[in-house]
Amino acid sequence: MKKLLAALLLSLSAVLVSAQEAPDSAPFFAANLIDPDEKPVAMTAYRGKPLVVNFWARWCPPCRAEIPELNEFRKHHGGKIEVLGIAVEDMSEADGVKAFARDFPIRYPVFLAGGSAGTRLMRTLGNPTGGLPYTLFIDRRGRVVGHKIGLLRQRDLDAVAPRLLAP
Repeated sequence: MKKLLAALLLSLSAVLVSAQEAPDSAPFFAANLIDPDEKPVAMTAYRGKPLVVNFWARWCPPCRAEIPELNEFRKHHGGKIEVLGIAVEDMSEADGVKAFARDFPIRYPVFLAGGSAGTRLMRTLGNPTGGLPYTLFIDRRGRVVGHKIGLLRQRDLDAVAPRLLAP
């Protein structure tokens, strides 16, 4: 019984530590990004929705590799979870990002954060290295329930979905 209690306390403390280490979503919701038509969009428009926020770039092979999985995840959840793509590319590349999103295709909203501005935003959201791809998972209450630097797999999305959909 003591071993079970010790294991439970240890796992609880691990959960609390990971919750404390979770980045704050406030910088994301405070951001005004640019859509591929060069129109500003306030990310507050997405507050209250479960989100998968994926930072990417066209020149990043792992970023390209995860796009089909993100498309499928969004389709599978039928509007219950929104996927957003944040291109970390210069604003002068809006036409290229727009063409890429259309031709690849990307079937979720895409925004541009600008090169260095996008990297700064990622760093404030828990990605100290600025590496790509970077994905942030935000529940409907605006809490970050997970984040990942590197290639996102279907198993990652499946594992986080219940936390995103929790009441």
